[in-house]
Amino acid sequence: MTAKTRRLVVVSNRVADFGAKFQTGGLAVALGDALKASQGVWFGWSGDVTDDALRTPPKVESISGLTVATIDLTPQEAEGYYYGYANRCLWPSLHYRLDLAQCNEEHNETYFNVSARFADALMPLVGSDDLIWVHDYHLIPLAEELRGRGCTSRIGFFLHTPFPSPEIFAAIPGQKRLGNALMVYDVVGFQTCSDRDNFRRYVAASLDGEPLHGDRMAAQGETTTASVFPIGIDATAFRKLAEAESSKGPILPDLGEDVKTIIGVDRLDYTKGLPERLRAFEQLLEEFPEHRGKVRLVQIAPPTREILPVYQEIREDVERLVGRINGRFGDLRWTPVTYIHHGVPQDILTRLYREAAVGLVTPLRDGMNLVAKEYIAAQAPQDPGVLVLSRFAGAAEQLREALLINPHDINEMARALDRALTMPRQERWARHNRLWQRIETYDLANWRDSFIQSFAESDTDPVKLFSKKLGAA
Repeated sequence: MTAKTRRLVVVSNRVADFGAKFQTGGLAVALGDALKASQGVWFGWSGDVTDDALRTPPKVESISGLTVATIDLTPQEAEGYYYGYANRCLWPSLHYRLDLAQCNEEHNETYFNVSARFADALMPLVGSDDLIWVHDYHLIPLAEELRGRGCTSRIGFFLHTPFPSPEIFAAIPGQKRLGNALMVYDVVGFQTCSDRDNFRRYVAASLDGEPLHGDRMAAQGETTTASVFPIGIDATAFRKLAEAESSKGPILPDLGEDVKTIIGVDRLDYTKGLPERLRAFEQLLEEFPEHRGKVRLVQIAPPTREILPVYQEIREDVERLVGRINGRFGDLRWTPVTYIHHGVPQDILTRLYREAAVGLVTPLRDGMNLVAKEYIAAQAPQDPGVLVLSRFAGAAEQLREALLINPHDINEMARALDRALTMPRQERWARHNRLWQRIETYDLANWRDSFIQSFAESDTDPVKLFSKKLGAA
């Protein structure tokens, strides 16, 4: 098989909804274009839970010019793999929340068994020259399962979440199985240098690993390349959308030219630091009374994983704080916090970004956080807003000109908000200009192509083909 006919096979917990009007974050667009260019396949869980899932073959269909293959899960698999080990144990642990991690041996085994099922279903669909790109913490064991079935394709893995310190990762039940499984990949990609370095230190400390040349490392008889690939957005397209949407006029109620908006956009997850953010806004109004009646916080927080009790608790906490702030400071003409507990279409969201004087992105821990980059891209270049960003978001490693804050320090956040709201235009422009240059250079296409290049076998592999077909830089 020639290099030009080699395919990209993307594997993730869920496949993108290519019938959706908006593809949030652009990931589906970037991977979808690469898959089309190589006539590839996107494989994952259908999202359906059926009693006869073990007897049902993969569903393979062509959607919008590319091939999508999915399998169902049994109720026991969905509970143990997805809601259990992946989201009750791995998700909090990877975000440094061992106190919230709930792990048991049955869920652990189900998690590994589902990767085995993925491998069984995937093997008939892949060829020896395919490039298999596995995504995120749900499917860490997949390369090991594929290799055990004789797969000789190049296999890469990208972790969208943080990789915690070695001490945290070593506390996860089944951590050595996870670590050994990661070593089977040809390339393991991380969002930040800190994440990559944590992984390297973990391999050395817990797997008796050793560094080789460059990003290569060896452990347990395996070698892999551990590299950094910070995910981006299609910054140019997002800016054009913002410019087009802004011509439609303001979307928020007009409270006067001197009333400024702070925007927050997050899934309602305990990793996003929403209660701390609300307390910081409350502290802003308390410590800097000149902002009362002059600023509003618009917080969009669509639900996620509401079946889990911890997510029900975070919703109750957020709603209680919103009510307290509005009751304490609001009046008949001014509501300090506008809280929206559902998703907002991308065109509307883009207009909200553009109108906001401050973008408030304060996760307690985050792999990257593309909201920060979307906010930058949406700003009017000559009169931009200010990004206030948690230093514990992966984006902080790139976006150093933002106002970086500690989301655990309520007073520091309040003072940063005051500074952002009063920052002179010249300083806002200078910071924004440097931030824009960085997100434009390290955009979504750069992330995609650099990762594919890293585990392609030669410089004639699909990256150059993708670049020609997609017009990538």
